[in-house]
Amino acid sequence: MMSGLRTKQKSRVDDIVEFGKTKLHTCTMLSLCNPPPYLRSRSTRATLIRRCRSYWTGLNVWRKNPINDNRSWGQTGPSPSLSPSPPFDLPSTPSSLAEWGALVLSTPDPVLKSHLSHMAFTSFISDSLPIGIASAPLRPARPSKPPLVEVREVPTQKESGLPLNAYMLHSLAHIELNAIDLAWDTVVRFSDLRSVLGDGFFADFARVADDESRHFGWCSQRLEELGFQYGDVASHDFLWKECARTSSDVAPRLAIVPLVQEARGIDAGPRLVKKISGFGDNRTAKIVSKIADEEVAHVGVGVYWFVQVCEKMNWTPRTAFRTILQEFGVEPKGPFNHAGRSLAGIPRDWYDPPHSSPPPPPQSFLSEVEYMLASIISLEKANIE
Repeated sequence: MMSGLRTKQKSRVDDIVEFGKTKLHTCTMLSLCNPPPYLRSRSTRATLIRRCRSYWTGLNVWRKNPINDNRSWGQTGPSPSLSPSPPFDLPSTPSSLAEWGALVLSTPDPVLKSHLSHMAFTSFISDSLPIGIASAPLRPARPSKPPLVEVREVPTQKESGLPLNAYMLHSLAHIELNAIDLAWDTVVRFSDLRSVLGDGFFADFARVADDESRHFGWCSQRLEELGFQYGDVASHDFLWKECARTSSDVAPRLAIVPLVQEARGIDAGPRLVKKISGFGDNRTAKIVSKIADEEVAHVGVGVYWFVQVCEKMNWTPRTAFRTILQEFGVEPKGPFNHAGRSLAGIPRDWYDPPHSSPPPPPQSFLSEVEYMLASIISLEKANIE
């Protein structure tokens, strides 16, 4: 009988070890909605799971904002677009948000992609379209220019032949174009998880995509005013490659795209504005400043939904965030805009290890919850022996 109990205890410990090694895939999230017996006690779960509620305070106001038609940059700031829409033919009008997203992803022309992105969000809000389900392409359609090269092969500002302000604006336009596709890919690729994530998830990322399309429009317009256009400088494909690595996992997608990639925009925005102002181009500096301010919302959305997913998985958000970054070989790099990140709702101890509160996170795949469970079973085993 004693031998049988030890075998049973060993099996339970093995279960926890295997549980700790499980990657953060969607199937894990779904399975943990029906947790194993040793996680079903409400008191145990309430004691072991620390929930993060450090959300961006402007989130609800942002969600309720009316459709923003200020697609141009006027003399004093954003203004309604005065340029005609680019010509295009739709084979059929998409009947759901996911179908609209798939159309945007399949559109190579950047100006048309930006326009369709706004049409998609406008139709979703005005016509109360359903979320629907669609298939995302392996990668978004891209124009023939700019050529995509490795990061180390991207021309420097001197090599590009562009003045500093135009060079920086071109880089920002490339980021914003990628951001349109990143947001729509999140909507489309995870559309089959609507019953788990809820409609709000897709509505938020569709609004993010609309913001990004407006940002690209401002950058494109200003480049033309300076005598250049998007595509004049070879660019990299790093942002999409990072996105593609998370194509099957909603938690890593949220951790790496909004909380790492877009958070870099919060860090770099003020420095970019300062450089462009120092160059003497105040109009471009105001555009960049406005874009940087609006990026806080996108990071805030990422924080909110990352925490929501972690709660469904019964993971401590900070531990899950670090585990994902370690697993994907991603490391946030400073200098950090701590004030901006804090405003967006990212706790400093998530991304800045020296400011972590003790105890330090586990170095293996075992999360804090799993570590404590293993300790409990270890005590039970000692009592039996």
